[in-house]
Amino acid sequence: MGRIYSRTKKTGGIAWYVDYMYQGLRYRKKIGPSKQLAELALKDIEVKIAKKELGLAPTEISLEDFFTKFKDYSEVNHAPASFVRYQNILNNFRHFLGERQAYKLTHLTPRLFEDYKIYRRKVPLNKGILAKTNTVNMELKTLRTIFNFAIKWGYLRENPTKGVSKLKVTDAKKPRFLSKEEIKCLLDKCGKELYPIFYTFLNTGMRLGELVNLTWDDIDFRSRKIYIQGKEFWNPKTGERTIPMSDGIFDLFSELKQKRKSNFKFVFAGKKDGPLTIKLRERLITIAKKCGFEDVTKIHTLRHTFASHLVMNGVDLPTVQRLLGHSDIQTTMIYAHLAPDHLSDAVNKLAYD
Repeated sequence: MGRIYSRTKKTGGIAWYVDYMYQGLRYRKKIGPSKQLAELALKDIEVKIAKKELGLAPTEISLEDFFTKFKDYSEVNHAPASFVRYQNILNNFRHFLGERQAYKLTHLTPRLFEDYKIYRRKVPLNKGILAKTNTVNMELKTLRTIFNFAIKWGYLRENPTKGVSKLKVTDAKKPRFLSKEEIKCLLDKCGKELYPIFYTFLNTGMRLGELVNLTWDDIDFRSRKIYIQGKEFWNPKTGERTIPMSDGIFDLFSELKQKRKSNFKFVFAGKKDGPLTIKLRERLITIAKKCGFEDVTKIHTLRHTFASHLVMNGVDLPTVQRLLGHSDIQTTMIYAHLAPDHLSDAVNKLAYD
């Protein structure tokens, strides 16, 4: 596994070294003039390697150099929206660092990230608005992910965010969702072009990017399933998942398939069978105004509607989490308040006598 060897110094005398391999890399370390100490040092290294306890000094790198390397990596490996999100959060972190004495990765400490949480809650950055608790928690989670790459690339031994807890959420707004009456009005007034799109949002809970990039290869009529999966030109936000087709979605997609040209790639195709280019958010706002609910201004409201009605109809939160593709159950917990009767029914099923 390793060896010791000696070299004659220019000034006279002998210096002993240890030479060993670790994780595919070769290391040499000067011990001194004693052969016996070199032998002991090699044995110590071999024991630590066997126990996976060997700690090597990380490669020194400045924060800005690491941020640049991560930017290059993210630009190639992440979806455009994710790349922008990562860079925005890093810019917030840079702003926080300001004149703090933190120029290298090794200068970062858990205490610094505790200060960052306080800073984001008390110092307005974007348009003079204070960050909400959920936003701070999301940024902390993202920074933890970013600095995991520093460990992977050999710049850190341990993530500096380790042990830094999330803030308790007290300022989160309950999600706006459409009532059954509002859903009916939306679908009645959206017209033939938009009906299949809005109907799909409401009955699958897809994100905007998922629907826009949905292809016929993602649709399995035999098993009645929709596969949210990566493609050469796009990757889903939180990984791949499967959405079962309801009877209504199955009928809708079957009808769309019959109407589309046989060589069409996208389920909701734009010009020349490219991704959909309709400004759906603007269309939704216009229709919502006609229906009298002007507070609906985001496509994401349709995803909230899908999840909210599932919970109100007794579907458990872990199932809703899987259908939505949430990576963290805490994200799904925003719908928990809609299920008080369902929770009561659950405990009432207990019968010990």
